[in-house]
Amino acid sequence: MRFVDEVRITIASGNGGDGCVSFLRERFRPRGGPDGGNGGRGGSVILEATRQRNTLVDLRWNKVYRAPSGTNGQGRGMTGASGEDLVIPVPVGTQVHSVAHGDLLADLAAEGDRFEVPGGRGGRGNATFKTSTRRTPRFATEGRPGVEVELLLELKLIADIGLLGFPNAGKSTLISRISAAKPKIASYPFTTLVPNLGVVRLSDGKSFVVADIPGLIEGAAEGVGLGHRFLKHVERCAGYLHLISLDEHEATSPLERFRALNEELRRYDESLSDRPQIVVLSKTDLLPPDQVERIRAELERELGTRVFALSAVSGDGLRELIGATWTLVSRVRHEAPPEALSTPRSPLLHLHRRSDEANEGWEDDSDPWLDDEE
Repeated sequence: MRFVDEVRITIASGNGGDGCVSFLRERFRPRGGPDGGNGGRGGSVILEATRQRNTLVDLRWNKVYRAPSGTNGQGRGMTGASGEDLVIPVPVGTQVHSVAHGDLLADLAAEGDRFEVPGGRGGRGNATFKTSTRRTPRFATEGRPGVEVELLLELKLIADIGLLGFPNAGKSTLISRISAAKPKIASYPFTTLVPNLGVVRLSDGKSFVVADIPGLIEGAAEGVGLGHRFLKHVERCAGYLHLISLDEHEATSPLERFRALNEELRRYDESLSDRPQIVVLSKTDLLPPDQVERIRAELERELGTRVFALSAVSGDGLRELIGATWTLVSRVRHEAPPEALSTPRSPLLHLHRRSDEANEGWEDDSDPWLDDEE
């Protein structure tokens, strides 16, 4: 399945049905009075986050989504049928932006999160206008129109750990060894063109999610090499495995590459460079063990932190790295989530559908989507 992380769609909720003007006319009831029913509510359009989707590709071809309208009220107090809600499943981690204003309307960061565009309210039938002094109201109200809005949906993957590194650092090989993910693997740079998610399962039933981010290059913070398209997927990771290749054909030293990539993170988002990282020397099978140990010792001395050595091909150092990664994940899960991972408290995310009961809620004429007055 093709990975799509941005799509623009138009959604339109249903119109409310009109209220009915009717009077009861039955034998032996000459003064039956008004009995016009209310119009039905228009259907809402709901974006719902689900883990059954991991890409926005299903929304790429159908650009317009319309919910059905409510039907008009009828005599004998019959309320029109409400339009059925249209639920659109989207991947967890989808952000909803307004195309017209550029605002972030909702961040569907958890399973079951919903963003709702409510349908139009049904009109009032003349029966609801009857009072002790107005016995025969000969008027009703029209249903309120639905809302049509153009949205930009942007997917930012949610994972516990992100794999960072310059192209050909061995990220795809690593995620294929520790999870069931099957990314494209080759001996040339930029073989990974889209992010990949993998679930790492430990022997005691514990697990965590790893995101393989396509290789970044210098200037990624300014969009070089589709940098923005890749960097946005590291925003939701609580920690990183920073892979540094020991390929002898690299033009710069491991320390220089480590600092260059962290500078790109800092320039893109200051908070990203402060997230915990596990530094990993990859492709250790390309150099003699004594040379690998010398490079690792130099890095540990310069960085002041432990540096792991790994050969994803042979599996050397793999078990030790997974254990350290789980320790990091366990610690981060008990701490407050980073600001970039939190869900904005947009009132639009928490809109409640109006009651389906015909005579409830008529006193409140407010509508968060519409400014015009009847």
